[in-house]
Amino acid sequence: MPPRTRKNANDRQRKVKVVTEQHVIDKPSPVAEFPMREWSLKLHLLDEEGNERPADVFTKVVYNLHPTFENPTQTFTKPPFLCSNEGWGEFEISIDCYTTEKTKLASIIHDLNFLQEKYEATHTVTFKNPSQALQERLRETGPLPNDDDRQKKKTVASKKGGQKYDYEKIAEALEKLDEEDLLRVIQLINENKGPDTYIRSDVEGKFLAARCFILSAPGNVFGVVDV
Repeated sequence: MPPRTRKNANDRQRKVKVVTEQHVIDKPSPVAEFPMREWSLKLHLLDEEGNERPADVFTKVVYNLHPTFENPTQTFTKPPFLCSNEGWGEFEISIDCYTTEKTKLASIIHDLNFLQEKYEATHTVTFKNPSQALQERLRETGPLPNDDDRQKKKTVASKKGGQKYDYEKIAEALEKLDEEDLLRVIQLINENKGPDTYIRSDVEGKFLAARCFILSAPGNVFGVVDV
């Protein structure tokens, strides 16, 4: 029994559709019983409902044709990565899909045949450890396996971010502090203040006059403390 291939938790799968079109053309063939044909291949990515989407997750696609072709290795960089050629024979084509200049998926082996003028073949491809940017592109064609956990983390973060504070009680507590403690509080606020914190200090002779505005949102003052 062959060893099982362990699937990486970070791997992502999608389906790629290869569309083949071909027809006979009026050109002499080197083999009399096999007429010359024009044929083409193009790629689409399928979403979770099976709809065709642009395969723009790939930076380039390389078609490896039969070695008898004058240009057997043909590279295309824009969806749908249309590859058109002329010939008389059927053969297997190895298709390499790249996500970066040097990173490619496992080759797609496609059967070029002349049984139908148009036919489609769907292949499952695996993106191994895709970058965050690539994962965002993949989400355009369907959710990823870890999206449920991702949404839960967002929800928890949102709840934490939306935590409410009683600013009036905070202001009342500040008023009860002695001068030294209050100045220490103002110092801490100064050191950690954010966009919703405003402190104004005025030096008058030997005395420090400070006014601390406690805000719940820009423009909404919930507490004012004078020192």
